[in-house]
Amino acid sequence: MNIIEQFKDIKDYFSPKIIAEVNDQYVKIAKIKGEDIPWHNHENEDELFYILEGNLLMEVEKEANRTLKAGDVFVVPKGVNHRVSAKEECSIMLIETKSTKHTGEIKSPITKSIQEQSY
Repeated sequence: MNIIEQFKDIKDYFSPKIIAEVNDQYVKIAKIKGEDIPWHNHENEDELFYILEGNLLMEVEKEANRTLKAGDVFVVPKGVNHRVSAKEECSIMLIETKSTKHTGEIKSPITKSIQEQSY
């Protein structure tokens, strides 16, 4: 599979899509634009972000904000409050344990279930 080709099917921002499974991990892709995702954490799971295209603002509680660019990888440790945003469209890949909820325990209009994230 070509990851870049997979992005052609993604129409909505902040709506991850599962593209593969590796052991107990999902590999997901998403497009990010705007500031719609709420502050949240994943109590028991780390979350890996890999930036494929564009710039992603990563906000992590009690840390300086950082802008990630294409080629950057960032891991949010379990239990750490965070949120992401992008001024312009940004394409990312996520690697998450299968038990990871999209926006943790926070429910918002953009929150997606695992079923909604499946192709």
